[in-house]
Amino acid sequence: MLYYLFVPLIPTFHVLNVFTYITFRAAGAVVTAILLSFAIGPAILRRLNAAANYQVVREGTPDTHAVKGKTPTMGGLIFLFSSLVATLLWARIFSHYVMIAILVTAWMGAIGFLDDMLKLRQKRLGLKNEGLVERNKLIGQVAIGLALGTYLWLQPLSPNLPGASITLPFYKYLLVEFTIPLLYVLFVTFILTGVSNAVNLTDGLDGLAGGTSAIAFAVMAIFAYLIGNRVISGYLGIFYLQHAGELTIFCSAMFGALIGFLWFNTFPAQVFMGDTGSLALGGALGAVAIMLKSEFLLIFVGIVFIAETMSVLLQRFVFKYHRRTRGLEYAQQHRVFKRAPLHHHFEVKGWSEQQVVVRFWIIGIIGAFLALSTLKLR
Repeated sequence: MLYYLFVPLIPTFHVLNVFTYITFRAAGAVVTAILLSFAIGPAILRRLNAAANYQVVREGTPDTHAVKGKTPTMGGLIFLFSSLVATLLWARIFSHYVMIAILVTAWMGAIGFLDDMLKLRQKRLGLKNEGLVERNKLIGQVAIGLALGTYLWLQPLSPNLPGASITLPFYKYLLVEFTIPLLYVLFVTFILTGVSNAVNLTDGLDGLAGGTSAIAFAVMAIFAYLIGNRVISGYLGIFYLQHAGELTIFCSAMFGALIGFLWFNTFPAQVFMGDTGSLALGGALGAVAIMLKSEFLLIFVGIVFIAETMSVLLQRFVFKYHRRTRGLEYAQQHRVFKRAPLHHHFEVKGWSEQQVVVRFWIIGIIGAFLALSTLKLR
């Protein structure tokens, strides 16, 4: 919005030329998102506490989590509002990149919001806290994935690259084009659904999902800037995507909003993000990676999310296999992890919640540097 307001005034006020620089607007988005989080956070906390929107403690979590039942949830509204407002202020909002990122984030956030509201309603009625039926939640995620994949296939965002294509890290100018576009649509759906659920699984400790997501968005902001810069992308040997640099603003706004949210979410948390926040974060991160044709970077950027998801899948697979072949008692005594997702495993082993969170942040930072190293190795 500010771009469209001030750029026409540049001939009269030359100082306004700074609004043409993505770096300046990205910095503005970070600061704006942080300040907005600080400003609206207390008001949202009061509203959530007044409505008794308390966290529903998941089954299978360590006993130490029982006290979290009096902590409000749906705090994802804090960083969603802050990031989207900051994006609208500082980005070129008519960019297809930005509009798609906002749409996917809002859609996934709406699914999470409905899930949280149903859980809270079921809790008040004394029913089992299942929230939105898993099948219905998956339908919503798959629907936006299919829509995004189809749109990118039929309407490529950058004129120099086909829509149904991806790139590979470590390789210079290597484009993998899908000869069967339907496979690309399914691939996009898998990435978007998988990442949103992976972040959701990671959201189990104070500051864990928020911190690791902030690290991931910071890295994706760098990649968006490099990929959207014709000169730098040519120097680094990566494909140039016209106007993709605007995603730098979106990612920077998400980073700033998450930093602001951590003020309220670090141990002991005053609020949890809930599915409202975690599904939106995963959807936003997946959408950015897809639009930048950098889906495989998520292996490094989302290393914590992948580890958490794999721990759950492996735990379930081995448990079901042992139960079918050797009985329930054997299956319960021979689990791969003491608890799943992975962060609960380390809690049961004796790590404090703060130790788990900070150490996972460190792993996320290592993954971030591995992602950045792919630029040099090209």
